[in-house]
Amino acid sequence: MPRETGRKLVAQNRKARHDFHITDVYEAGLVLTGTEVKSLRLGRATLSEAFATVDDGEVWLRNVNIPEYEFGTWRNHSTKRTRKLLLNRREITNIEKALSGSNRTLVPLSLYFSDGYAKVEIAVASGKKEWDKRQTLAERDANRETQRALATRNKHRRR
Repeated sequence: MPRETGRKLVAQNRKARHDFHITDVYEAGLVLTGTEVKSLRLGRATLSEAFATVDDGEVWLRNVNIPEYEFGTWRNHSTKRTRKLLLNRREITNIEKALSGSNRTLVPLSLYFSDGYAKVEIAVASGKKEWDKRQTLAERDANRETQRALATRNKHRRR
């Protein structure tokens, strides 16, 4: 069977970009069991409540919900177990330095397969205040309106 190529998105944490200011983004590998991989290949995972921590020089992904594999046996995995992330030592020290600042957290943004390997995109982030969220939404709406206006203007010029 030929090896899988490209990037296949499994789960995305859309709310993270709304609730946090994203500063540094890292790509990390995941240590998974066989039934977890099979469940992910079916596109079943939830990142909404997930976060990551650095404990004793290792990065751990917590609260990711990967449902049990439907055709698994008694050796099936537990759904919300803590999973180890695979990063370089230099990246781990950079993350530790960034998290030492006040009010910073490590948030997973997406879970995907890259060339057949399960990867997670994590980011160092700080929480947004309520007015920040409203400001971001207002900017997005304003940009959308300007794009619409430009599109209609260009449409009328072509005639």
